[in-house]
Parts: sequence; structure tokens; C-alpha cells
Amino acid sequence: MRYAHEVGKVRAAEQALMARLPEGTLMQRAAAGLASVCAGLLPAVYGARVVLLVGGGDNGGDALYAGARLARRGARVEAVRAGARIHAGGLAALLGAGGRLRDDGEEGADAIAAADLIIDGLTGIGGFGGLREPHATLAARASRALGTVVACDVPSGVDAGTGRVAGAAVQADVTVTFGTHKPGLLIDPGASYCGVVELVDIGLGPELPDPDVVAPRAADVRPPEPGPESDKYRRGVVGILAGGEEFTGAAVLCTGGALRGGAGMVRFASVRHPVELVRRNWPEAVTTVIEPGDGAALAKVGRVQSWVIGPGLGTGQAAESLLEAVLGTELPVLVDADGLTVLARRRDLLRRAAPTVLTPHAGELSRLVGASREAIEASRLEHVRGAAAELPATVLLKGSTTLVAEQDRPVRVNPTGTPRLAAAGTGDVLSGLIGALLAGGMPALDAAAAGAYLHGLAARLASAGPYVDGEPWHGEAPITAADVVTALPEAFRSVAGAGAG
Repeated sequence: MRYAHEVGKVRAAEQALMARLPEGTLMQRAAAGLASVCAGLLPAVYGARVVLLVGGGDNGGDALYAGARLARRGARVEAVRAGARIHAGGLAALLGAGGRLRDDGEEGADAIAAADLIIDGLTGIGGFGGLREPHATLAARASRALGTVVACDVPSGVDAGTGRVAGAAVQADVTVTFGTHKPGLLIDPGASYCGVVELVDIGLGPELPDPDVVAPRAADVRPPEPGPESDKYRRGVVGILAGGEEFTGAAVLCTGGALRGGAGMVRFASVRHPVELVRRNWPEAVTTVIEPGDGAALAKVGRVQSWVIGPGLGTGQAAESLLEAVLGTELPVLVDADGLTVLARRRDLLRRAAPTVLTPHAGELSRLVGASREAIEASRLEHVRGAAAELPATVLLKGSTTLVAEQDRPVRVNPTGTPRLAAAGTGDVLSGLIGALLAGGMPALDAAAAGAYLHGLAARLASAGPYVDGEPWHGEAPITAADVVTALPEAFRSVAGAGAG
């Protein structure tokens, strides 16, 4: 897992540690780590042209001390000052090592354009709102430069606590963060400005409380594994209520996600046409035709260990009756798509003791909690936490960064998403996949987070094809939801291999 802490907790941990250390020790640890990463990014340190973008805060000091270390190894280091304030000790160290100070005008612009490596120390984790001048202009120049851009702790212009970006921000190739990750490094849009994130240990660990946000790695994803005594019932039986006369594809895709997601059996129920399509595409599924408004529908489906309801189901009275019946059981239930629309007018159905997983995108969540879609997209972390507490349920907020929240638990951030998932039907696949993991016995938070990880990984595998030296062989290609279903077994193999390693 990668652990992230809110800015206030990081500040408190830093203060507690600094109180026990000689003055300046923490900054020197950060500068040493920053300089080490930068040296590794250069073909050779000696003779390299390094530019420091220096604000008036501690991040400017970190950059200056790191620049001094590189200058002592033979790099040609120039600091471009943003404003009148500058860290006096860091500047003295840089000048003493042979570095130079430039203003933010023409000289600074020329230095940035010619640099092999640029260290962004304009603002730190306390920065919020848009960058002011001259910081905004320097950030834009750095982002356009040909040299490698390394952000110090967080790219300037990115809100470290939320990932918000209001205006100009530094587009980094590498971000060197200190002590712990910050939420804004893991959540878009901020995450998209970070490049590769390198964590430098400066000794904060013992001072930090439990994390606020965590991002799983492949080895952390542990889907249920069949044992020697397993049979289809022990592996988990998923009940799926999806599809209607209008939206039939959702039924096929959701069933495929569940089957390829490890379910021992899928029991699918709907009106006749979706049932016929599921039978044709997935003969493994056990199907039942039910009539709209059939009060005995659940009994006809048979025994299951989790329910998935909503994709393509419709939003009328028949769908509402089915949702009320499913949420009245004592089984884990995942609600998606049309089911969420019904819940927006029947939130009373969420008063249940059994696990409930909701998988909205921002528009669906806006109907559930009464916030605007724009507000949710601007502050995804805040809203997914609030929704998990208000509804209450395990809430998976889909988007460029998928977030999974449960009350009083760290928010899970999915790192495997790809823009290629912005295609019709991919959410239906995710619903079936998570339903299978729930039926296999995973707790709701773990099932939702693992499902998001595997789903995103399958999309990447389907889109990129073979990899050579860690890069897509022929670049990425458009994919469909059916391609994601097909790639799920390879995604499962990938995480199993990471766990074994």
C-alpha cells in the first residue's frame, strides 16, 4: 500500500520530530533525498545544467540545499527566485558551492529553457488556490521546457490535500515527496501533474497517525482463491438483476464481469429478451425469466451469496420493487446505474445491516446526495467521504481517479484506471466483477477496491497489448467493454504473480 496523510497531520508530525532533532536536520534529510533522485535522473551530474525555481517557503530551502549538493558534484546550478523572500541558509549554501542566483525575468527564462533538469521549489504542501505571479509564469515555463522537471514534495499549483488544480501548475516528470504521500499526489487532476512519485523517508513514520488515503499495489489485491475442497457454491453464487427490453447489453456485460471475476455460479434474472442474450453469450449462467412486478422474483432466482442490481434495469415501479426486495435481504448488495436512480428517490431502502456497495459516477452521486456534479468533480475526496457517511454505504465513485470510501476508514484510491475505460458498458463489467468478489466472501471495502484495481488493469492490458521493456509495444488502442471482460483473467494472473513475488 501507498499511504497518504492530510497536510495538517504531516505538519504536526514534522513539528514533533523537529522538536527532538538539531535545527535544520529535517530539511537536510529532504534535500539529500531530493538531490539523490535528481542525480539518478541525469546522465552525468558533472557539467549538467540544473535550474532551481525557488519560492519563499521551506520547499525553496529544500531545493536550494539540494542544488548545493549537486553543485558540489560539478553541476552548473542556477536558482531563479520568485519574489523577494528566499531561504537565507539555503541560498548561502548554494552560493558557497558555486551556484548562482537569477531573477525571474529574461535571464531566468533563458536558464529554464536551457536546463537539463529543473527543480520546482516554488510552493509546498501548504499552497492552495491558483498560483500568483511570478509563480504562474515560472510554472508555465518549466512545464514547456525540454529538461526533466522534478517537483519538490508536490508540484506547485496542485493542492496537496485534495488534488485540486486551480489555474497554472507545474507539470512534473518526477515528484519527490517527503515522509509520506499526500492525497493530492494520488487523486486527479493533481495526480496527472506528478509524473513518477518517489517517496523519501525523512523519519516521520513514528510520528504519523493512521493514513487518510491509501492506494493499493498489485501485491495488496487478494481476490478469493479456490481451494482443494472448493465447489461452485463455496466459490460464491452471484444473483444479477439487470437489463430490460431497452438496455440488453448491460445484462450480458455484467454477467461476463461476474463470471470472469471468479464467481462459482451466476444466477441471472430479467425479462425474456435479456435472458435470451445472456444464454447465448454465457451458457454457464443459470437464467430465469421474471415478469415486471413479480413479487416472487427473488425466490424464483434461487439461493445466492450476493446481489448485483441496476445495470439497464429501468427506473420504474417494477425496478423499484425489485430493489426493495433485494435490499430487504441480509446479503451483500451492489447497486449500480438505474438502481442508483431509484435509490435517489428511495434512500430509505439503505437502512439495512448487511453490506451495501454503491458505484456511482459524479452525475449519479449528485442525485443521491444533492450536490452538483461540478462540485463533486472539483472535490472528489470530500464528497465520496461525505456520501459514505450520509447514505451510509461503501461508495465507489467512478472517474479519472476512482475512489472507494467507507465511514471511518481510509479512502482507497485506485491507481490502475485509464481514459480508455470511458466507453459504454465498462461500468456494467465492474458491477459484475465486484459482485463476484462479494459472493466469494470479501468485505465490501476490499471487494470494491480490488474490483476497481482488476477492472482498470484489465482495461490497460486490453488497450496496450504486449509490453516491451515496460512500454506498450505498439501504443494503446481503443477498447470496448467486452474487451475488458476478455482481459480479466490476465489481470487476475498479474496480481497473483505480484503476490507470489
